[in-house]
Amino acid sequence: MLDMHAIKAQDLRVLSIAELAALATQMLTHISEQSKHIGEQDKRIDSQAQAIKWRDAKIESITFQLARLKAWKFGAKTEAMNAQQREIFEETLAADQASLEAQLAALQGTPTGDTPGPSAPEKQPRRQPKREPLPAHLPRVDQRIEPEDTHCPTPECGQPMVRVGEDISERLDIVPAQFFVQRQIRGKWACKCCQLLVQEPAAPQVFDNALPTPGLQAHTVISRFVDHIPYYRQEQISARAGIHTPRSTLAAWSGQTGAQLMALYEAHRAFVLGSRVVHADETPISLLDPGGGKTKKAYMWAYARGAFEPERGVVFDFCAGRAGKYPLEFLKGWAGTLVVDAYAGYDAALSLDGRSTAYCLAHARRKFDE
Repeated sequence: MLDMHAIKAQDLRVLSIAELAALATQMLTHISEQSKHIGEQDKRIDSQAQAIKWRDAKIESITFQLARLKAWKFGAKTEAMNAQQREIFEETLAADQASLEAQLAALQGTPTGDTPGPSAPEKQPRRQPKREPLPAHLPRVDQRIEPEDTHCPTPECGQPMVRVGEDISERLDIVPAQFFVQRQIRGKWACKCCQLLVQEPAAPQVFDNALPTPGLQAHTVISRFVDHIPYYRQEQISARAGIHTPRSTLAAWSGQTGAQLMALYEAHRAFVLGSRVVHADETPISLLDPGGGKTKKAYMWAYARGAFEPERGVVFDFCAGRAGKYPLEFLKGWAGTLVVDAYAGYDAALSLDGRSTAYCLAHARRKFDE
């Protein structure tokens, strides 16, 4: 078979008609294959162009989202929230920012085809966050892993081996909350000679004849008002352990606990109002309207000791509204300087003798920032 690549122009004169026809067929086949290859290359180039276009659009979108997150995180909007609210959102923002940065790094490092593109500038490696050591106060539960046979595994030896060291790795674990029954067993002792019976009295209880211990009632209150777990969810959590605690029962336990803590609350209120400078503010909170199936706006009023007091303290007063009668009632008998945000609801409380007003500098500064 003729090789069309090896034939020169002068050789065509000596070829027969059949050889010329075969050569022409070979050239047509080669041209067809080249056209097909060029078409595949064009498709690949178009596909790569679409991939690059999609990647650039994705990078632009993620870069924009990162800029918005940083603007929200460091912008003036954060002043509208207190420290705890900002902390909650900043945790979510940190997770979102890490996710977006990981996506951006993956997109910028993803090849889009076989054709080499312009080399990107070399980036500094990201500093990996340093893992904090596990707290030393946590109990350690050892899980020992040793070979079943401590003899040398070499067939020619088989002698007992000597332990020469160990490797220790630590991981954090948790034991879920467990219900248990606390039993008080009071022994009865009798003197057969004197016909005398001796028995220690029962340990004093915070709640007389109550089924739950103070620990369980404290857990219920903390779950509801600190962790914000509704009673119906606590009921479901208890049901998984085979314990039936209706939400009405949980609410009753919380009411009993609140009644017992009133003396402590009043003492803390007196401690906070013992400061000559008190900061006050109020924030809305949703209150479920019994029987209405809807929520209405209530308010949590907060009163804090002065910033320069050696001992800090904050006391809260839950009220159904934002009217001036609430701080007027709460601050009854107090005298000093009240630091507020110029809300008119404090005017009635500040109109009494022995009280002066100071305004919040953060609110004043915000007007300049805005």
